[in-house]
Amino acid sequence: MDKAMRAPNQAPLLPLAGRSWRWGWCRRHRSRLILNHPHPEPLPARGRRPAFGSAVALVLGLALLAQAAWIPAKAALAQVLLERAFARTLAEGAPVRPWPWADTVPVARITFPDLGEAYVALAGSSGQALAFGPGHVEGTPEAGESGTAVYAAHRDTQFRSLGRLRPGDPVTVQRRDGRTVRFRVTGARVVRWDAAGLDPDAPGRRLALATCWPLDGLTQGPERLLVEAEEESVSWVAEFGSGP
Repeated sequence: MDKAMRAPNQAPLLPLAGRSWRWGWCRRHRSRLILNHPHPEPLPARGRRPAFGSAVALVLGLALLAQAAWIPAKAALAQVLLERAFARTLAEGAPVRPWPWADTVPVARITFPDLGEAYVALAGSSGQALAFGPGHVEGTPEAGESGTAVYAAHRDTQFRSLGRLRPGDPVTVQRRDGRTVRFRVTGARVVRWDAAGLDPDAPGRRLALATCWPLDGLTQGPERLLVEAEEESVSWVAEFGSGP
């Protein structure tokens, strides 16, 4: 499986309650003592250094742009393969790896009906898994079971639209056993990665979707956006309607 795009010692995306880059250079200024020379000879090497530095900066900039474009492209391609594997999982009733060397399998399809988006989630929330799709966080129940099911994904790929969800919006999760569970968004909050307060054993049937914050950030930070939802019930339908 493609190796991670995150530093191995970075902070975890999100811990569960009760469970527990400096580069620089310098150069010595070279000077020449000139006596009684009205037209001093120029220093030939110094004029080329800024051009060399600009070229290096350009190459580095292009490399960063290429990497930024590659990450979403890889995630989009992976979703095609994940969709195929998940369809086979539903049809055959057994886990199917999305590619031969994969060390995880698709376990759910998360859909945002009002946004017209759907993503297949993988088992586990390691950096390797999140490079390809949302991950079902270890130690949390499956969607629709008692407790809080937690799914995490990167802010520049599948979960870039979390900020558009509003209270009352539907979220559906189709599990690998074929069961589809419908949730309604109850709210969103920004928390530190180590102070989310999520309890996988909390009463009820809840859903939490997590990604890095701010959504337009370029570097890793300590904050996470949490969108929380509850399984749809008769009271939800009475208040918000059955929806699409």
